[in-house]
Amino acid sequence: MNQAMRTQTGLDALAAMFARTRAEGRAAFLPYFPVGYPTIEASLEAIQSMAEVGVDGFEIGIPFSDPLADGPTIQAATQVALRNGVTVRRCLEAVHDLRGRGVARPMLLMGYLNPLLAYGPDAFARDARAAGADGLIIPDLPPEEADLFAGACAREGLALIFFLAPTSTDARIRLVAERARGFIYVVSVTGVTGARATLPPGLGDFLARIRAQTDCPRVVGFGISGPEQAHAMNGLAEGFIVGSALVRAAAEGVSAVRDLAAQIRAALE
Repeated sequence: MNQAMRTQTGLDALAAMFARTRAEGRAAFLPYFPVGYPTIEASLEAIQSMAEVGVDGFEIGIPFSDPLADGPTIQAATQVALRNGVTVRRCLEAVHDLRGRGVARPMLLMGYLNPLLAYGPDAFARDARAAGADGLIIPDLPPEEADLFAGACAREGLALIFFLAPTSTDARIRLVAERARGFIYVVSVTGVTGARATLPPGLGDFLARIRAQTDCPRVVGFGISGPEQAHAMNGLAEGFIVGSALVRAAAEGVSAVRDLAAQIRAALE
């Protein structure tokens, strides 16, 4: 898919993505990858290579000095990215660059709150949309405190993603369902990001609790690392995110990232 074919943006782009994967009878595959690891150019090449093997969208990581939701693999990678000079503005430029290279799948910027507050919620939402981003994922922004970003995203037509964890109460599920725009990020385990060997046994029940309260797409993250787990997402959730396994593969080069993404994508058929 080339850039000329990107006719929908923001929330519309995400809705179209889920409609397409639903029609194909499978879950959407959204890789996470941070800008700047192992170098800025290598990160862009990795993301572009994953687009070429048919992933459905991207979570583009904005490196931060204290990534509290991330496990050791992503923490280490984002520290390298910071040493490489990656800033919030450089991440916006990366999205713009990727659009120019023909990456047309939805892209959501994932960043922690402090750097985005320093940039300014209105300015960041405006510049993210101008760069070609379709939404924001802010792990340490609870829905109760999200008004500044919610308003800015609404004005720009951007998705704003909130999280639910296995410990979430029914009241919490209702609140997130009311405020989420685009999809709900379902944390599969209590803990931080990282590749795990198996899916948690209670995940299906947790997803059913969410579905009982909302039709919003559910995207599972934390712990999904390979084709077998990805295949299990079909019929279980509307989408899933793979991060640590792809970041770990990047240490071996762009081709290793591409190969793993291709194996995961193929497992969904």
